[in-house]
Amino acid sequence: MKKNLLILFVLLSVLISSQTAGKVIKVKDGDTVVVLLSDSTQETLRLAEVDCPEKGQAFGKNAKQFTSDAVFGKKVTFYRTAKDRYKRTVAKIFYDHNKYLSEEIIKAGFGWWYFKASKNFDLQKLQDSAKENRLGLWTDKNAVSPWEYRKSRRKKNADNKSKVL
Repeated sequence: MKKNLLILFVLLSVLISSQTAGKVIKVKDGDTVVVLLSDSTQETLRLAEVDCPEKGQAFGKNAKQFTSDAVFGKKVTFYRTAKDRYKRTVAKIFYDHNKYLSEEIIKAGFGWWYFKASKNFDLQKLQDSAKENRLGLWTDKNAVSPWEYRKSRRKKNADNKSKVL
């Protein structure tokens, strides 16, 4: 009995501690925000399961504006899921009575379901619906995913460096 209570206590502690609240004080782009935590520290959060157009890419400003309209200045709850290669916290962010920010972005057509890091196939359905209804970035029949855009930029930069050498 004592062992079961101890296990229950540990599990509850993990669940409670994994949920964090903060106020969004900056929107860097469509899928990256900065939150102010209760201890007055700031944490950069990269949204889980979504990839928005880059700043220099078509609809990049629109994605940033959508995210800003949704959460800037608001208190959000988030769950840390990982760290990315830039040492940002990857997180699932919830706002306005449990709306999932990544889901709302995809539903509105301002981001791609990031299938490489997500098993949430409901997000794929939302993306398919946004595409079918030509919402947001899907008004462009030739929309380029952010990962393909970044790949082409890296190739272009590498080509430019080889020309200089």
